[in-house]
Amino acid sequence: MATALKNTGEPMLCAIDFSNLHTILRSLYDEMMPLCSEMSGVAQGIAGLGALFYVAYRIWQALARAEPIDVFPLLRPFVIGFCIMFFPTVVLGTINSVMSPIVQGTAGMLEGQTLDMKKYREEKDKLEYEQMMKDPSTAYLVDDAEFDRQIDELGVTEVGTAAGMYIERGMYKMKKAIQNFFRELLEMLFQAAALTIDTIRTFFLIVLAILGPIAFAISVWDGFQNTLVQWICRYIQTYLWLPVADLFSTILAKIQVLMLQNDISELTNNPNVDLDGSNAAYTIFMIIGIIGYFTIPTVAGWIIQAGGMGSYNRSINNTAMTAGSWGGSIAGGVAGNVAGRAGKLLK
Repeated sequence: MATALKNTGEPMLCAIDFSNLHTILRSLYDEMMPLCSEMSGVAQGIAGLGALFYVAYRIWQALARAEPIDVFPLLRPFVIGFCIMFFPTVVLGTINSVMSPIVQGTAGMLEGQTLDMKKYREEKDKLEYEQMMKDPSTAYLVDDAEFDRQIDELGVTEVGTAAGMYIERGMYKMKKAIQNFFRELLEMLFQAAALTIDTIRTFFLIVLAILGPIAFAISVWDGFQNTLVQWICRYIQTYLWLPVADLFSTILAKIQVLMLQNDISELTNNPNVDLDGSNAAYTIFMIIGIIGYFTIPTVAGWIIQAGGMGSYNRSINNTAMTAGSWGGSIAGGVAGNVAGRAGKLLK
């Protein structure tokens, strides 16, 4: 899973190649897929027994009612059995092929925003350095040669001034070091949150894929037909965690790009601008991003739901139907009362 902070050229707090870890997870999924075939034998036995009862019950029911036998519904267990036999190719291959363009599209969006963010960050750092170099009172804080030159120009009697310059330069470096430390720490936590989501997603996909033939086989039995739809729904929901995470990272990267553009504009128009507020806002957005990453499974569940609606929509529909029935009964009672009174008046 790509994140908004990969390939930014910044040194991380610890040498962890997160992109390599995400690649390992992709390889893990591919390596575990052959295990689906080991479940196919058990699934075929369960599906075969279920198909026997499924077909026999419907034929017996049609004969008992002296009705013609409808052959088309009887093909359902045979189609499911075919899917079980070629599960990795027919089922997983089809779903992954359909969903792959979505993953590639969101990854491309993220890559474009990440490259823009890197470019603007380098431009901002360059402008900030140039602005400080233009002012002799701040040039020695960022340039070693300028600092040495100003120290050499001081006389013997200006020891206090030299000591103050050393202290100010040390405080400036300490401030920058603390800012970089917290920024790199938050960036590492941000990427760790992304890795956590990707790891859980990969584990869920592997479990769903390996036990998928069993779910298909159980769906042959009467009373468990919804198992097939639920399995497909859960698999697609879990698969969508990656593109949703990329979209989430794209939004955060775009926010950072807008902040960097604003900082560049401020540095260009106002040489004395203080960017500490911008750095604080960057930290806040990083914290929001870390927390928001763990809402990705919920957002993915909003995209696809088995049956076409969630519990919230069902409760709304049930409430509307109840209100409609109450309204109908009240209207019927009022109409009956009016009709009764009108009848009495006519008598």
